[in-house]
Amino acid sequence: MPRPRKRPAGAAEPDKKGPAGKRTKTKNSGEASTKVKNSSPQTSTSENCGKNLSKYWLMKSEPESRLEKGVDVKFSIEDLKAQPKQIAGWDGVRNYQIVKEAYPDHTQFEKSNPYYDPSSKEDNPKWSMVDVQFVRMMKRFIPLAELKTHHQAHKATGGPLKTMALFTQQRLSVQPLTQEEFDFVLSLEEKEPS
Repeated sequence: MPRPRKRPAGAAEPDKKGPAGKRTKTKNSGEASTKVKNSSPQTSTSENCGKNLSKYWLMKSEPESRLEKGVDVKFSIEDLKAQPKQIAGWDGVRNYQIVKEAYPDHTQFEKSNPYYDPSSKEDNPKWSMVDVQFVRMMKRFIPLAELKTHHQAHKATGGPLKTMALFTQQRLSVQPLTQEEFDFVLSLEEKEPS
């Protein structure tokens, strides 16, 4: 979950040229949009990162209090919006698809952190972190069930959500979206819930 944490010493600053991608939240606080801040100078845009890197991401948030190893991991879109410059580090992410846009997740080394991993070493970290930035709230909440309904229909008709990672891969807190999927999800805010 995103946290207002300082980047560890030696970590690259986010690229000031702009986002490496965008994310929309749809589960729980699904009425929000955020963007990934590129944190590696070698990857100024996602097009330069390799053909498999997505520009758009779907993020899960924790808008309600939930204890993980005794720590409340609540972090909603409102929490992100309230951060300085509306940017926070997304820690505890265990998705290797984002590694090209990431820097080492320092929480894996903090024994008091819910994402502490005793098997990870500072000279060879297992987990990565990205910075996310608030872009805007969506006009309406788009629940997971609504996306699933569209996914099922699109599997039969060949629509944009036919192969959406949210439904075809292991459930992750951060998942890639294609341009077509991203545009479709954003278009749902203008429509009545199905």
